[in-house]
Order: sequence, then structure tokens, then C-alpha cells
Amino acid sequence: MKTENTVLNNFELQYPLEKLCPLEDALFIDIETTGFLSSSSFIYLIGCAFYSNGNWMIKQFLASDESEEADILTEFFEFARNFSFLIHYNGNTFDIPFISNKSAKYELTNTVDNMEGLDIYRRINTYRNLLRLPDCKLKTIEMFLDVDREDEFSGGELIEIYKDYSETKDFSAYQTIMLHNSDDIRGMMEILPILNYYDLFTEDLTATKVSCSTYPDMNGITRKELMINIAFDGYLPSPLSFMGKGCHFKAQGNTGTLVVPVYEEEMKYFYANYKEYYYLPLEDMALHKSVASFVDKEFREQAKASNCYTRKISEYLPQWSVLFQPFFKRDYDSTDLFFELTDDLKKSRQAFAVYASHVMNAIAFQK
Repeated sequence: MKTENTVLNNFELQYPLEKLCPLEDALFIDIETTGFLSSSSFIYLIGCAFYSNGNWMIKQFLASDESEEADILTEFFEFARNFSFLIHYNGNTFDIPFISNKSAKYELTNTVDNMEGLDIYRRINTYRNLLRLPDCKLKTIEMFLDVDREDEFSGGELIEIYKDYSETKDFSAYQTIMLHNSDDIRGMMEILPILNYYDLFTEDLTATKVSCSTYPDMNGITRKELMINIAFDGYLPSPLSFMGKGCHFKAQGNTGTLVVPVYEEEMKYFYANYKEYYYLPLEDMALHKSVASFVDKEFREQAKASNCYTRKISEYLPQWSVLFQPFFKRDYDSTDLFFELTDDLKKSRQAFAVYASHVMNAIAFQK
């Protein structure tokens, strides 16, 4: 068994990992195996990165052959005791189950089993289409973020190189194996800025400016739109833009602009407790029985869910779940929801920040 330590001099993360855990608690891991199934293959290399005394370091545990698999696992588990937060790439699907199966096979105490952790792949896979990525392989994300790597081999190609090394102990093969694994680990650390896209949709935004403007549509009809300028803590490494449901969003760096249509028309507010209301056909509206009981019986009827409403002409904004109340609809059977753009709402930057996040998630992940 071989153990190698490498100091990443002057290496700095380009993402505030402290949001997730103290730097000293974080352990990046990546394993190399001779196949996809733990039942028919084995772990020959465990690589990890950690922060110590002001520097990031890489530590690797290499088995000379299958007989040393238990040895590298034992050494790794002992080392991992010093950490509490595990970071990996698609490890929930591959690395972690593989390690667990092997620890059970050798009856070893798996010290990473109960660690809190982050699977970078799981975090960003949801945003693959939004970022126009063909897939979410580590090398694809590295290319998206212009991350350079020396290693040119795939994991599958590395298996044959390892087999050659286990038989000949060729130093060139050894260097190739260690370089591939260390590049994977360093790559994980260098693609952390991709998490800013996740943060954009999950963390609080700041509405820096809110304004309305009008424009003529293609038919010459005057339309109104709301523009919300936002700011966020993270920094997007590449510009982002998307549209849907009549809205448009674009962002670059740590600022963005969201444009939402404003609807000036009559809409209906439907009362939930319709049994307590009368419907007045001539006025086309519902009134509570405490008031409508004074109306002649020939001009009123028991309200139904479909006609228990009041009508109002105003300015409205769309919402795709009930974010602001009261909510309005065009008709009873309509699935489109709206809320009134009131004078009080126009004064609330916080409300518009919450609304911006609501709209962004609705149009980015529309079904």
C-alpha cells in the first residue's frame, strides 16, 4: 500500500464553502475502482482533499493489488475520523454505497457512514437543461467553467493502466493513476462555483429596483410589464438567461433582471365558504347572507362555488401557487392565479424579492 500527500500551495476555493461547514470539517473524496459493481470489483485508490494549517492538501491511499483493499479502507476510515462533512461528486450513487459494501465485507467501522455531506452532482443536475449542458459529468462541468486538468484519461481507461501497474509497478503508470485521481479531486474543488446557480434559486434575493413600463405589442396594443432588478450573494461564473410563462430572466455576476407582465383587467375573487353567500344575477356578484338577506328573493339565489365571487378591475401579477392573498382568477375553472398589484405592495422591496424568487423557480422548472 502507498500513501501520498500533496500540498496545494496558494490554492483558494472560489466558493464560500463556509456556508456549508467550517473548512477544517470538510473532506472531499473520490474513489477509483476496477468496475461498477462492488460484488465483482474492488477499490484500488481513495483520494481526498482537506484543509490544514492554511493550506488545502490531497491525500491518496493506493492499493498495490486487491489484497490491499482492506488496508487502504482501514487507513482511510481512521483518517476520516477527523472530519464531519463529506463532499463528493455523484458519491450518493457510487462512491458511498461502494465504500459501505466494502466496509461490511471486511467488517470495518465505516467512519463516513453518518457524516453530513454534499453531493455536488445531485445539487446541480436539476439545472443541467437551464445551463444548456449535454450532461453533468465532472469533465463537462469543468469545461463549462473553463477548469483545466492535466489528466486525459477516463475512469474506464484508467482500469487498464492500474492493471498494468499492479503487475509491473511501473512508475509511469503509477503517476498516471495518481494524477487522474488528484485531478478529479481538484476538479471537484474548482467547480464549486457551479453551486452559485443552486444558491440563486434557494437563497434570499434582494430587490434593488422595481419599476413598471409600457410597450406596444405586435398588434399595436399597449402592454405593461414589471421589471425587478435583483442582487444575490453568489457570483455566477457564466451568464444565465431563460424565459417562460410570459416572463424573462437574465443574470450575470451577482445581479439579474426579471421582467413579468402586468395584467390590467377585471378578475374575480372567489369566496371559499359559498354556502354563506347569495349570488345576485343582475349585479353578477356574490354577497354575504348577512347583507344579501335584505335583497328581494327574486333578485338573489343561493351561491355556488362557481359564482361565489366579487369582480374587480385592477392591475394584477401572475403567481403559480398561492404566494400572495387574496388571489384572483379569470374564471372558476381557470388554473391561472393572480394577485393585485396594490399601492402597499409597490412600496415593499422585500415582497418583490420574494416574488422574484417565486417567478424564477416557476419559469425555470416549468412543466
